[in-house]
Amino acid sequence: MADELSAKSVSNAVSKANFAPRGVPIITGVNRVGLLALYMKEVRRFLKVQTQTIWAPAVTTLLFLVIFTVALGRGGREVLGVEFASFVAPGLIVMGMMQNAFANSSFSLLSGKIQGTIIDLLMPPLSPGELMAGIVAAAVTRAVAVGCTVAVAMILWPDVTLGMEHAWAIVWFGLMGAIMLALLGLATSIWAEKFDHNAAITNFIIAPLSLLSGTFYVIDNLAPAFQAVSRANPFFYVISGFRYGFLGESDIGTSSAVIAAAAGLAMFNLLMAVAVYFVLRSGWKLKS
Repeated sequence: MADELSAKSVSNAVSKANFAPRGVPIITGVNRVGLLALYMKEVRRFLKVQTQTIWAPAVTTLLFLVIFTVALGRGGREVLGVEFASFVAPGLIVMGMMQNAFANSSFSLLSGKIQGTIIDLLMPPLSPGELMAGIVAAAVTRAVAVGCTVAVAMILWPDVTLGMEHAWAIVWFGLMGAIMLALLGLATSIWAEKFDHNAAITNFIIAPLSLLSGTFYVIDNLAPAFQAVSRANPFFYVISGFRYGFLGESDIGTSSAVIAAAAGLAMFNLLMAVAVYFVLRSGWKLKS
């Protein structure tokens, strides 16, 4: 009897020493280990199929450049003071970055819902903010990888000259575009119930906004009504601001207008992040 009481007292002492009381969180602050594990999981997921997720977009984007250069760039045509190919190249780079950021984050939760493995993301001790940060950071990483690959492919094209007039604009607008589409992709992943829903957003929202954002033209050539529509498109500011970093010229307007657009994109992304955070925290379409 004395041995049993001694064993129980030892067990209770060990429990009190190693475990917090029930209901008291053990992890306080940011769960850095869990956040890093989620980030690495998402990065390794797209690196396993890097031929499809990184190299294929570079080839597709280069084909865009070839087609539009041959179709519209003959005869030494210049836009914003540079050859047409050099004008188009920055827009194609950041367009590829944005589209792949969306593709990466829009697959994360949707694949778990369809395969029945969503619990693997919801059960770990990660807050909604940490879950969102890990997925968005991985999507931005893929966007940067695609952007660098596409840029190398563009440089190899003989008619393209990529200078660097304003490095801050290249970095800022590239990151803002990638974060914006990563957040939109995460929101789509929460809402979608099947891959058709994801494809609908890609085909009817992302693709039109990308192609009608001034990637292949300057909006000054459009009628006033269509110029107003273009200026309401956030993709326009990302692409034109990113192009400003390479060429030093943009159809946004003066340098002050470009800086205002940079601040506006930051505010827009902040509002999107807050909205996605509250939807993710509510468990809508994720928890049943």
